[in-house]
Amino acid sequence: MYYDDLPLWGFIGTKPEKADAGDKYYLYRHIIFDILYNNDRVIEINVHTDQNAVVDLTEDKEVDVEFLYTAKWKETQTPFEKRMEKYSSSSVMPHHLEVHWFSIINSCVTVLLLTGFLATILMRVLKKDFVKYAHDEEEPDDQEETGWKYIHGDVFRFPNNKSLFSAALGTGTQLFALTTFIFLLALVGVFYPYNRGALFTALVIIYALTSGIAGYSATSFYCQLEGKNWVRNLLLTGCLFCGPLFLTFSFLNTVAIAYNSTAALPFGTICVIVLIWTLVTFPLLVLGGIAGKNSKNEFQAPCRTTKFPREVPPLAWYRRTVPQMAMAGFLPFSAIYIELYYIFASIWGHRIYTIYSILFIVFIILLIVTAFITVALTYFQLTAEDHEWWWRSFLCGGSTGFFVFGYCLYYYGERSDMSGFMQTSFFFGYMACICYAFFLMLGMVGFRAALLFVRHIYKSIKCE
Repeated sequence: MYYDDLPLWGFIGTKPEKADAGDKYYLYRHIIFDILYNNDRVIEINVHTDQNAVVDLTEDKEVDVEFLYTAKWKETQTPFEKRMEKYSSSSVMPHHLEVHWFSIINSCVTVLLLTGFLATILMRVLKKDFVKYAHDEEEPDDQEETGWKYIHGDVFRFPNNKSLFSAALGTGTQLFALTTFIFLLALVGVFYPYNRGALFTALVIIYALTSGIAGYSATSFYCQLEGKNWVRNLLLTGCLFCGPLFLTFSFLNTVAIAYNSTAALPFGTICVIVLIWTLVTFPLLVLGGIAGKNSKNEFQAPCRTTKFPREVPPLAWYRRTVPQMAMAGFLPFSAIYIELYYIFASIWGHRIYTIYSILFIVFIILLIVTAFITVALTYFQLTAEDHEWWWRSFLCGGSTGFFVFGYCLYYYGERSDMSGFMQTSFFFGYMACICYAFFLMLGMVGFRAALLFVRHIYKSIKCE
């Protein structure tokens, strides 16, 4: 329960552990609240039950129960400002914190070593390539170009499904901005323990306010790719994340109403959210889109694109999209999976998450690793003379989302006590939406990193 934003918990019944008692179940019917107050503010609340006032529920039939409660008020000198300290300290036990920090440092070191290793290899290989291509230019022209230089006429050929690609980039950019703002608020201390609903309120409002970012980045990129139907692109951007989220929410809310659960959002709240979407989110999206269309940025390509696309040579199985996505998602996931346990335990369990600083460090590591691994895989793809890297880099960047969903399956089966249709549908429904957001955000990070890299290497050589 919650009383004046303070949490309290206790057992609603008991099952005696004596061997001779058989399987008997008793329900407590007298609950006693001890409330400590200072002037007119509640400072602390505890709850316990009267062990003598019980009802036997062993037989599975309806029973009429008269419930009682007692409230005992005691004065205390503790100031109101310190009333949350008890909960902050209990959520992060010293030994938990040590394990937490140790695991984070462990994953930091592992990931930084791997990233450094990749970076060193890439730098050396690229240096060799630059020397080789510079040497080739001084030699007579009769030798054929090989490797990534060979496809310079195709590497900046625009991808298929330009509109969807731009919409995914725009939505990813918006979700990235949303995550960054949420972290800033968390680090400033807005989401103190048990400030219930503050996080969800912040998510809804910041999502609405950042929709202009999605409109601008999607439409400006779509126009750079010489797309003509920018209005359709803008509508697609608006629905790409909101659409699946709204459908999932509608289904889960209906389930909650059918089960008479308090998890169902009341009609008034839904109306407020719909109003925010129509009066804030959508207008800002359109304004961002108009600004993006009028930005008139040209796509910066260091090489001219040839008229006809070159055929991609046959690729080994491990160079195809799905194996590459599996490789790309594993390293970033290994950097965050320890933190995932704590996050899941606080969202779906009864833990409190208070150490946002650690979470922020993990988030930064995640971004760096995603960018690096995507760049490395894009380089290997180009050396195999496969020039269709646009969608591939986005999918490889976002593949961590699939790994997180895989972790959801493990958590549900092994770590949680969830059962029944409602709990299962809530868990998988909302986690699917979160993983989809991860996919879009990290896909955008992966593609932006790959685009910077590809521009850089083709700028460094002379292309005919």
